[in-house]
Amino acid sequence: MSRIAEATSMNTKLTEYYHRRAAEYEAIYHKPERQSDLLEAAGLLQEIFRDKNVLEIACGTGFWTEKIARTAQSVLATDINESVLEIARSKDYPRRNVRFEAADLYNFDPADKAEALFGGFIWSHISLETLPDFINKAGTMVAPGATIVFMDNRYVQGSSTPIAERDLAGNTYQMRRLNNGDTYRVLKNFPDRETFENALAGKAEGLQFVALSYFWIGVYQTLP
Repeated sequence: MSRIAEATSMNTKLTEYYHRRAAEYEAIYHKPERQSDLLEAAGLLQEIFRDKNVLEIACGTGFWTEKIARTAQSVLATDINESVLEIARSKDYPRRNVRFEAADLYNFDPADKAEALFGGFIWSHISLETLPDFINKAGTMVAPGATIVFMDNRYVQGSSTPIAERDLAGNTYQMRRLNNGDTYRVLKNFPDRETFENALAGKAEGLQFVALSYFWIGVYQTLP
């Protein structure tokens, strides 16, 4: 089994989890202690993507799509789950510059290569073993020299869901409970600046890593 096929197989339960969590997903953004970070992150992303044609992968319920679309030239927002896309489509996009498409990123090959890509809260769900293939795949979906941005959680004791398990490869897992009581074992890694930079060594230029209190934002350009 190839690494990308393996990653697709491993993500089956994750896809099911987010399908079932769709209606309650954005509750995580209501935590009072995270509001300052959310405002700062939105401002940073809006400046990075200003006037750019953006491909968004794993857009979820469109929480970040809505914010990026305020300054981007256009956004093609994709996700494998129709249940979250339905919520994303229902949001307000006054500039009418957003399109949605159901797509598995591992099998997605857009004909028009965007000049920027955003992946929010997906890096952490990629196993350490398949991360190189994920990074390579992201690079094939954009034009040479494009700007790629990933945003994800930092682990903060008392605010983050506790880490329940660590495997032999160093991947960490959380036990996530839905409102109906069902529990899922979810892969959730928490890279730091060094881990991010090492993962992209020789594959990108202009690396930046912004560490907020509860989130991190990594920015780089694909090689020309």
